[in-house]
Amino acid sequence: MAAARAADDKLAEDTVIIAVGQVLAITDYFVVASGRNARQVRAIAEEIEEQLTILDGPKPIRIEGKQEAEWLLMDYGGFIVHVFDSAAREYYDLERLWSDQPRVPWSPTD
Repeated sequence: MAAARAADDKLAEDTVIIAVGQVLAITDYFVVASGRNARQVRAIAEEIEEQLTILDGPKPIRIEGKQEAEWLLMDYGGFIVHVFDSAAREYYDLERLWSDQPRVPWSPTD
């Protein structure tokens, strides 16, 4: 939830949390968000990393796609954050691919 709230702090669009742990052995949750451009995608990722550090949360195991910032993936072990630009999010459509998995309700004020 903290990653979703941090993304929201940087005005990420359509942030969702998908519980994938029942069908995917590598992680329990996907946090999916998007930014309007590469600069915002990077800012969202940086805010997530900073907020989790402040909360003494996990450190990312790896971060991929930071240079291009079309699809930035942050692997935290128990959850994976996907930050897309809007075109890449529409193209890869993770919500459709994982549509049979439950969404985790969250709000920016939790």
